[in-house]
Amino acid sequence: MERIFASGMREYQKLRERRIGDVATLMDGTRRAMRASFQRELDEIESGLSFLGTVASVSPYVGLFGTVWGVMHAFTGFANMEQITLATVAPGIAEALVATAMGLFAAIPAVTAYNRYAHHIDRIASQEETFIEEFSNILQRKVGSTASGSASGH
Repeated sequence: MERIFASGMREYQKLRERRIGDVATLMDGTRRAMRASFQRELDEIESGLSFLGTVASVSPYVGLFGTVWGVMHAFTGFANMEQITLATVAPGIAEALVATAMGLFAAIPAVTAYNRYAHHIDRIASQEETFIEEFSNILQRKVGSTASGSASGH
């Protein structure tokens, strides 16, 4: 939030130094600077979110692929056997299902982290947007009172 404040104040001071007295111009420039800073911060904190989303969505499919591959491999091994029992099938299938478990083992924490991180980002974004509006209102009251004070000769 401090970067947003600093960018807004810098822009406000630059506009005041250029002797821009129009309240709307001052406020628009200040808001634009704060919005740009807000967007840069949001981009920065969202940078790792896509990786978590990718891991969360792809991992189950990788596990499923491993399971299918393992089952196919197990069944090709059974082709030369004359008598197949549960005792001969179970180890190959169990080995193949480990791939599914590993995919879920990666996906579940990634989904949890993604949701938690996304919620945290939403909360930060909401707080920063509220700050921008509150600070803009405070600044507008200050600029408005200064402009009306100088217009009345005080």
